[in-house]
Amino acid sequence: MGTFREATALTAYGEGEFGATLDPQWSVGTRLHGGYLLAVLARAACESPAGAGHPHVTAVSGTFVEPPEPGEALARVETLRVGRSVAQVRAALVQEGRTRVEAHVTLGLLDDSDPWWSAHEPVSLPPEQDCFLAPVDPPGADMRVPLMAVIEERIDPEHLAFAFGAPSRRGTIASWQRLADGSDWDPLSLLVALDPVPPVSFDLGLSGWVPTIQLSAYIRRLPAPGPIRVRLSATDVGGDRMDEVAHIWDDKGRLVGQATQLAAVRVPPSPPGRSAA
Repeated sequence: MGTFREATALTAYGEGEFGATLDPQWSVGTRLHGGYLLAVLARAACESPAGAGHPHVTAVSGTFVEPPEPGEALARVETLRVGRSVAQVRAALVQEGRTRVEAHVTLGLLDDSDPWWSAHEPVSLPPEQDCFLAPVDPPGADMRVPLMAVIEERIDPEHLAFAFGAPSRRGTIASWQRLADGSDWDPLSLLVALDPVPPVSFDLGLSGWVPTIQLSAYIRRLPAPGPIRVRLSATDVGGDRMDEVAHIWDDKGRLVGQATQLAAVRVPPSPPGRSAA
């Protein structure tokens, strides 16, 4: 098992270009994980000239054009603006001469200070040891999840009814997460956690592949060492599209990241209607 840093390592070629080797362990089924791909692009942004004095990713808006394959890829970074407190760049992940993922990345300087005000309390979860450790080979599933070998995810047992054919239809899945290599979370690795697995559509009784179309993520502060709590919720499903909203709290109970994504989902003809949260 490689580390997150190794899986996102880059080779600088100059002129805003970096070589990357996309690691198949950071995959769901046969597709590379979207949060991992954004982390590769965000690292390229941080290592570009725009990252000097702006070492942390603070916002990413990514569009997934077509799935890249594991192996060699090129990350191209174009500086849009460098200011005193933020730098803004455009980054593209390219394979075989085609753009596979494109992102706008905002860089800045984060610290670990507490929020001045917050409306979000940490999601309530049972102790880590009482939660279900997500496996690489889920029982009854038709695909492997190699990502679960590098992310230690423990799901709230109350949110696992879908695995027994009785989804709650509340549209929420919450979990504890750690990096399996033992390293602490940082602004780049949080991008992986902000694209959680499994998709919240499972809790709505919708099975199957849920590819991300667009994902916007915000990193609020440097996370404290230790596990993070992740809550993934759906707001609206229809027209073969679903939005997912993710929030992450660190081990001190502070909101450290949030994201919204639009994903494709196969919706049955008869919707279940609304369900109480």
